[in-house]
Amino acid sequence: MKNFLNKIKTYIVANKVKSVIALIILLALGYWGYGKITSTAGDIRYVLSTVTKGTIISSISGTGQVSVSNQVDLKPNVSGTITYIGVKPGDKVVKGETLFSIDNKDAQKAVRDAEISLESAQLSLNKLEIQNSDENMNADLVKVYDDGFNDVSNTFLDLVPTVDGINNILGQTNLSDSSARNNGNTAVDYRNQTETLYYQVKDALNKNETDFRTLNRNSSKSDIENIINETYTTTKLLSDTIKSTKNFVDYLAQDTGKLNDFISSQNTLSTYTNTINTDLSSLLSSQTSIKSSKDALPNANLDMQSSLLSVKQKENALQDAKDKLSDYYITAPFNGTIASVPVNVGDDASSGTVLGTIITSQKLATIPLNEVDVAKIKLGQKATLTFDAVPDLTISGEVAQIDSIGTVSQGVVNYNVKISFDTQDVRIKAGMSVSASIITEVKQDILVVPNSAVKSQNSGNYVEMFDTPLPVATDGLAGSISKIAPNKISVEVGISDDSQTEIISGIKEGDKIVTRTILSTSTTTKTTTTSSLFGSAGARGGAIGR
Repeated sequence: MKNFLNKIKTYIVANKVKSVIALIILLALGYWGYGKITSTAGDIRYVLSTVTKGTIISSISGTGQVSVSNQVDLKPNVSGTITYIGVKPGDKVVKGETLFSIDNKDAQKAVRDAEISLESAQLSLNKLEIQNSDENMNADLVKVYDDGFNDVSNTFLDLVPTVDGINNILGQTNLSDSSARNNGNTAVDYRNQTETLYYQVKDALNKNETDFRTLNRNSSKSDIENIINETYTTTKLLSDTIKSTKNFVDYLAQDTGKLNDFISSQNTLSTYTNTINTDLSSLLSSQTSIKSSKDALPNANLDMQSSLLSVKQKENALQDAKDKLSDYYITAPFNGTIASVPVNVGDDASSGTVLGTIITSQKLATIPLNEVDVAKIKLGQKATLTFDAVPDLTISGEVAQIDSIGTVSQGVVNYNVKISFDTQDVRIKAGMSVSASIITEVKQDILVVPNSAVKSQNSGNYVEMFDTPLPVATDGLAGSISKIAPNKISVEVGISDDSQTEIISGIKEGDKIVTRTILSTSTTTKTTTTSSLFGSAGARGGAIGR
């Protein structure tokens, strides 16, 4: 704004604007132009939401009528040989009583296998929990750093005498400067290179030794890690110095032909090489162990999450196996009287076979569902019933029968689902309209996001997120402004209801995701307004002033 006012001031002085009216018009045009320049009306805004944990109740709704006939045909959900019949016509039965059973050897085996699989996954999780416990992780870290400190201590027992030994070798008469000069430029080059390395390693060792003396094995992990790295560098430099010295000695031995005069130095240098290489290997092992230990912390968390997920999957598999096993037992959906039993033990039955018919005094609701919805319905699922004739009444119920043969009407296949009432109300009459909401699945403590946040692309699903959080809008409008488009994050979705969708993987609790994008409706006046204010329009303003 300050820059804008300065431009107005400069323009007034340059064009000698004197007219009050002209000045007011000019300032008004300028303020309008400034507002256009600084306006955010042309920016895209994003409404964000936080990923949270919650509960989703998935249900299927339908409308129908209260049944006139309160009888239900008992049919199995599975196929197999009938192994048990516990009732005969005229018997009184109570809700939940087992009436028939189908051969279930395979289903029982599936349950046993699922139990073993769950037990194995639980053992693996327990093992990881023990390995990754704070006590064990801390003990492992302490040992790694303690071993590293010991390696540094042992290395220093070799560093000082080795550096002194090289100094003694270079001080021998047959390896002196004068001897090197007497043997030509190559010998001098070897000698100079070796001396340079010697003084470098001596300086490095002096500093390294000073740093080491200030520490003990109880020093901070970062200090111990630094001294290990510093000692490794010094030791590596000493290794290079030993190699250079050996090259110098070997050259003089060959050049002078006096091999016996150099054997002692060559043997000493070979010993130094083996000792320092061993130290280098120990220090490198310490560096690797520390890095592995540090990397193990996030990896351990990932392993734990993976193991927890595996246990959850095995628990779900066991529950599915148990649910399937329960399908082999046909129970009474409500209290009633057995009207007929048209089958015998040993007969083969399928999902369309009527095992028996039960008559009840309870009222039933008959709800037609399409082929997509009925595939999600199972016997025993809970339902909520409401009635147009009695708007203040809500009754709970349970799925008692699912037709195995549909009825075609105008090209649409519908299957009747009968729902028994948990409580009776005298206001409910046969033939009344009824609305039912059948609960097909309930999941608690799961990641949930608004349905509007989940988008589809190429047979997959994704949500949109920004790398960094957007600033909160201060202009009173919905959403936050961003010049950069959000990233598309692939997600795996689970169940959903009218407002929320389950997220199985891809994002985590606390993430900020885009739930709505507000597109701009005006994006064109910025440049034009700016140009007219201080360009051609400015010239016209000066003419008015005069």
